[in-house]
Amino acid sequence: MSATLSDALREQARVLGFELVGIAPATEADGFAHLEAWLDKGYAGEMSYLERHREARRHPRALLPEVRRVIMLGMSYANAPTPPSLANQGRVARYAQGPDYHEVIRERLNQLLDWLMLREPTCIGRGVVDTAPLLERDFARRAGLGWIGKNTLLIHPKRGSYLFLAALLVNLELPINEPFAPMHCGTCTRCLTACPTQAFPEPGVLDARRCISYLTIELRSAIPVELRESVGDWWFGCDVCQEVCPWNRRATPSGFPHDHEYESIDMIALFALDEAGWRERFRATPMWRAKRNGMLRNAAIVLGNQGDVRALDALHLALSDPDERVREAAEWAIAQIQLRVGSA
Repeated sequence: MSATLSDALREQARVLGFELVGIAPATEADGFAHLEAWLDKGYAGEMSYLERHREARRHPRALLPEVRRVIMLGMSYANAPTPPSLANQGRVARYAQGPDYHEVIRERLNQLLDWLMLREPTCIGRGVVDTAPLLERDFARRAGLGWIGKNTLLIHPKRGSYLFLAALLVNLELPINEPFAPMHCGTCTRCLTACPTQAFPEPGVLDARRCISYLTIELRSAIPVELRESVGDWWFGCDVCQEVCPWNRRATPSGFPHDHEYESIDMIALFALDEAGWRERFRATPMWRAKRNGMLRNAAIVLGNQGDVRALDALHLALSDPDERVREAAEWAIAQIQLRVGSA
């Protein structure tokens, strides 16, 4: 396949907002054995969909039988660091401080695929965001976009790790990039030691069951009591292991849509929202993934950790919430606040 088409494809991808573009051969994922060992140790927690689709992650042909190349794309979401929250405010991970990235990226992927099919009518392709069973970081490394760091995230030497990854699977024999061979973390362990819940049993391995992002987003049951204080004021997701990474000092602000309203959220106000209010405020954001019950559970944990007596009225209101997880978290938070007041 012509290198001219490949060069034009890269340029078009950048026009659509993808700062990083690389092409990898569509063969078995390098890290599939690592994934199997990780799943077997139970590190996925309640994310049962990872186990259900385990085998599909072995090879991208499970998503597109005709696939010959995986075009890997990176879109930065770097923006100003989220400051520690004020009283009764909960922090939001940077990637969620804007519209739902799935919708933004999926639209641009489809535009890129349409562009490619117009120029090469034999093209068969499929755009993939992170909802499909593909080991994106493996193929991103293979496509030359960076290395997988000790915090398990892809790190680009100039863009850092604040990256959305997406893939375009195609049946075309496009020229491939050299894999990114070096691993530039060196002896640095800042990400490992800074993790509030000590979620890394070893470099390059994440125990999701202890990760704040998992606890506040993916976990549907109650957050384990022994981890609640370590959640701190993180209401949705966590950026600690990225904030301390030296490679992110080089990350320049991106053009991805960003909304300052979502940098931190008033935790008390959440308890006064009705269903319509929840939907209006969060439906078009990544935060909707946690659903109302998860977001209120998280809010109660944050309020309990902050210990402000002004939160008590909202938490007492939550004691009559129809969801057991919300009631239990509110009860815990009230006890935490009363304990602090009593010891003051």
